[in-house]
Amino acid sequence: MNHCCCEDNEKKTIRSEEQKTALIHRLNRIEGQIRGIKKMIEEDAYCNDILIQSAAANAALNAFSKQLLAAHIHSCVARDIREGKDEVIDELIETMGRLMK
Repeated sequence: MNHCCCEDNEKKTIRSEEQKTALIHRLNRIEGQIRGIKKMIEEDAYCNDILIQSAAANAALNAFSKQLLAAHIHSCVARDIREGKDEVIDELIETMGRLMK
């Protein structure tokens, strides 16, 4: 489980090494996909093939965001609501609005 803390108005989330490793692994895969798309552009690949790879990269980034959002809700958001800090709900709504564009 994540641990959220605020020191000197700086919000941070302390993650386990296992959580960090899983998130970084996903990001490394996404980074590889983006490099592959860049190479396809450099090699004049067919537009449709590039679009398919772009969709795959978007799906991977969305999966990363879902995983991070779930962890955030289970830890930081739940803790703040229990402590009566209802402003976290507005923050979550704003964040979800940005994710759903």
